[in-house]
Amino acid sequence: MSDSNDILKLGIPKGSLQDATIKLFGNAGWKINPRHRNYFPEINDPAISCSMCRAQEMSRYVEDGTLDCGLTGKDWIMENQSDVHLVADLVYSKVSNRQARWVLAVAGDSPYKRPEDLAGKKISTELCGFTRRYFEEAGIPVEVEFSWGATEAKVVEGLADAIVEVTETGTTIRAHGLRIISDLMHTNTQLICNKTAWENPVKRAKIEQINTLLQGALVAERLVALKMNAPEWKVEEISKLLPALNAPTVSHLHNSAWKSVEVVVDKSEVRDLIPRLLEAGAEGIIEYALNKVI
Repeated sequence: MSDSNDILKLGIPKGSLQDATIKLFGNAGWKINPRHRNYFPEINDPAISCSMCRAQEMSRYVEDGTLDCGLTGKDWIMENQSDVHLVADLVYSKVSNRQARWVLAVAGDSPYKRPEDLAGKKISTELCGFTRRYFEEAGIPVEVEFSWGATEAKVVEGLADAIVEVTETGTTIRAHGLRIISDLMHTNTQLICNKTAWENPVKRAKIEQINTLLQGALVAERLVALKMNAPEWKVEEISKLLPALNAPTVSHLHNSAWKSVEVVVDKSEVRDLIPRLLEAGAEGIIEYALNKVI
């Protein structure tokens, strides 16, 4: 039974990252059940208590000790200038496992080509603190206005000369007739913790456990395992085709001249690899998903 003082207060980001985060924790071994209209979901670990909060606020709650640790974007940590301990980068999002970026965008037909061209102009964004600091450090005087949403439409409607907005692919930006003129920051999800909690050996061990298993779950998302049977004299030829993390596992089948071959490969290689394996003499090829690779 965990001492109540050692129970880890974990923050789960509410909003666009919520489903992806809960899925990632599920693959790592923690089942999180959100409750309707409740900010305190259940989790199948008595050593952890969960709270939901907006990613924009997470680092402030971790810094002041309301939460011991949490997941939020690097962008919001920088926006709040929070003094927290960075445990690890966890590159995942609601769309894909890659970094998002905050970009400076203008109307497609505008004359602006560089940040310097926006001197004296109005910029709309949700990331006001970072944007102000960026332009101040660059010595470019601009007016930064907070956007409550639908930021891309602000330029179209003539409410701003430019926007600073987050994107992964740039598709939404282009769909609104806007043009990106500069990348201001690359961001990804980060696991952060309160510095006092990090000094608590019980909480630190739990945070490190969470990090290890989340990282393992993220690695597993791009991999699958392949298992196949092959005649003993074909195993060497088949092994040469396998782009394994390490050497493939080869074992004898009972009372047989055949062997079983098992390997972990990148998902993107499977569609081209299987036909080559069949041609080389493999049979009974099975592909199965992985939850964690550590």
